[in-house]
Amino acid sequence: MADFSFTVHIFKEGKTYVAYVPELDLSSCGATKSEASKNIQDAVRGFLETSAEMGTLDEILEEAGYRRVGKTWKPPEFVSFDHLTLSIR
Repeated sequence: MADFSFTVHIFKEGKTYVAYVPELDLSSCGATKSEASKNIQDAVRGFLETSAEMGTLDEILEEAGYRRVGKTWKPPEFVSFDHLTLSIR
């Protein structure tokens, strides 16, 4: 299998750390930041391996914004991360 690069957002919900990979819309959690990081790696690896076995990996990566360059997959280029605050009536 190839090497891939993903963005991981880690945030806290109560006493639990949540790790989220937006490119694949996958998340996992743990009691510590380190545990959440390890768990999201396991979740992403399992998702990629299962997708490859099912023959859907290329389609999933393309839908996530990845592009194939030779034998490698280039991730989408994120140019900004912002916080948005809105008021609604």
